[in-house]
Amino acid sequence: MAEHTSSSITIEAAPADVMAVIADFARYPDWTGEVKEAQVLATDEQGRAEQVRLVMDAGAIKDDQTLGYTWTGEHEVSWTLVKSQMLRSLDGSYLLRPAGTGTGTEVTYRLTVDVKIPMLGMIKRKAEKVIIDRALAGLKKRVESGK
Repeated sequence: MAEHTSSSITIEAAPADVMAVIADFARYPDWTGEVKEAQVLATDEQGRAEQVRLVMDAGAIKDDQTLGYTWTGEHEVSWTLVKSQMLRSLDGSYLLRPAGTGTGTEVTYRLTVDVKIPMLGMIKRKAEKVIIDRALAGLKKRVESGK
């Protein structure tokens, strides 16, 4: 099994409010930074995204990718790479848990990325960590701003 990178953050909002922002792919360009365009290609019977095309610009890596999403209950979503120009594989997830204090939500983001170009494991994990930290910070700001 490939090594993954993970990080957690507490967001002052209910899990349902956090998941609503995560599930709103059309708004990703507003808060993620790296996502320049997002298009839902397929949805499940509950109207949740099953396949999403993302146009990414993360500095050194620019990519047009399609991800497949799996929703587990109301508090977890995971994704895997369907197709990409730059990546060999990409697996990630958000897991939401009510925080121990008050109305907050602990959000854990896990990510494993394998690029088509050779890259040292240490550098790859550092890049994963930067992606995760930016995504969590953007998610927290977006949810807590109430937009």
